[in-house]
Amino acid sequence: MYSRPRCGLCDEARAVILEVRERVPFAFEEVSVEGDDALERAYGLRVPVVLVDGEERFELTVRADELVATLRAAGL
Repeated sequence: MYSRPRCGLCDEARAVILEVRERVPFAFEEVSVEGDDALERAYGLRVPVVLVDGEERFELTVRADELVATLRAAGL
């Protein structure tokens, strides 16, 4: 998940991801876009952005049911 500090939407997305992760195990990595010019350009106004298997799947909000379906479709 690409995020930034002090981002309420990022906090909400992280909470959903961690809740789903308790039911469906998967690797989770969070990367802050703050201070990285390339990441700021790519994701700065859209955070949080969640990738699954390297593909952007969620932007701004993450719904638990959609995340579970996406993970299952990816074979996780």
